[in-house]
Amino acid sequence: MAQGENLEIIVADGGSTDGTVGLATEQQVRVLAVEGGRAHQMNRGAATARGEILLFLHADTLLPPEFDRHIRRTLSQPGVVAGAFALAIDAPDWGLRWVEWGVQLRSRWLQLPYGDQGLFMGVEVFRQLGGFPPIPIMEDFELVRRLRRQGRVAIAPAQVLTSGRRWQTLGILRTTLVNQVMILAYGLGVNPHRLAEWYRRQPVRRL
Repeated sequence: MAQGENLEIIVADGGSTDGTVGLATEQQVRVLAVEGGRAHQMNRGAATARGEILLFLHADTLLPPEFDRHIRRTLSQPGVVAGAFALAIDAPDWGLRWVEWGVQLRSRWLQLPYGDQGLFMGVEVFRQLGGFPPIPIMEDFELVRRLRRQGRVAIAPAQVLTSGRRWQTLGILRTTLVNQVMILAYGLGVNPHRLAEWYRRQPVRRL
């Protein structure tokens, strides 16, 4: 369970059957039953939150120690409108160290972190942008693109630890290729609903 100062945890559950709701309830965490895709789930959670800073965390990702301090310090930097953490993948495959290196370059130099890096921002910034766009996939990518137009998207000096399952299921090279095809196709204007249909046929979880 994440620890921090003045911390409010909201679980937006999309109909899980793995005991997530029961575990969260045992920890006295607020649980929202939300259908309709991840963008809708995160927007509902954000609308329910009472704090001034929002952190969006995937269920298979663990936060670093003192994550709340890292978030506040990152957002206090001049010109920063949002941030995320560096990425570590919880699997020993040497190829995943190259994936982490590529994520580091993309996140810091292109200011394009993805949702599995724990995106965070002030609640007012999130509301001004209208939240996550109501699309079935690539919602985090699109939100970060909009954030970059408002200011800098910074990377905190700490790592989240995310599951390596999706790379281990399909293979590192193929998973990376699938992700890059999705980004390229989205950038070229392919309908997100078509992308979602294609992606669901891949034996990995969504972006």
